[in-house]
Amino acid sequence: MDDWIVEAVGLTKVYTSFPRKRVTTLDNVSFKVRRGETFGLLGPNGAGKTTSQKLFLGLLRPSSGSVRVLGGEPDDPEVRARVGFLPENPYFYTYLTGREFLEFCAALFDMRGAAKHQRIDELLMLVGMSSAAETQLRRYSKGMLQRIGIAQALINDPELIFLDEPTSGLDPLGHKQIGRIIKTLKAEGKTLFFNSHIMVDVEELCDQVAILHKGRLVASGTVGALTGDGRESLEDVFVRTIEEAEAIGR
Repeated sequence: MDDWIVEAVGLTKVYTSFPRKRVTTLDNVSFKVRRGETFGLLGPNGAGKTTSQKLFLGLLRPSSGSVRVLGGEPDDPEVRARVGFLPENPYFYTYLTGREFLEFCAALFDMRGAAKHQRIDELLMLVGMSSAAETQLRRYSKGMLQRIGIAQALINDPELIFLDEPTSGLDPLGHKQIGRIIKTLKAEGKTLFFNSHIMVDVEELCDQVAILHKGRLVASGTVGALTGDGRESLEDVFVRTIEEAEAIGR
């Protein structure tokens, strides 16, 4: 089986806005993610991180270049059945309880009977939401919604999980809880691809990182290689890389 689970080659995305203005959000970006890795995609606001994830999920099509996910096309239903996704700002049916929401998600994958109920119970326990399973989502805190959101991303036991800013806006407790869940998934051998502004998270959790600036790839490699095996923090590397890219007009 191919070790590369995500591949971007010359990935470019151009939008045309009124009045016929072309905006390039990704410009000839290439990188690969190996099976079992935790990969962090970094960049300032507007760098192209969320656009990248949408291309890998088949929610957008590239203007040029190519994308491969799990060895196939990202919009292939068989590929999508093996992928999980938590967007940065997920929408929830807030009149549902946590359990009812997961039952709805399970139905999308045609999960039924005892196997469905067992999977939901396992996920509620994993994300620490068993005690709130019968509470309506409208009563959940942001951290609780993030945790139930991760549970829905895992309902189909995916091989590859995309998380867009999973710890954004959380209080310290919620932040720590999400970090613990990601570590558990990492220990299980899942491939995780997440965007984040929080460098401490990326430095602690990721094997490989890539840094985007104005739609271009300006740095990539292992966390150890980029930080000089800890001689420099990833945050310092990020700031220096962006400043250098700005200075040369990239």
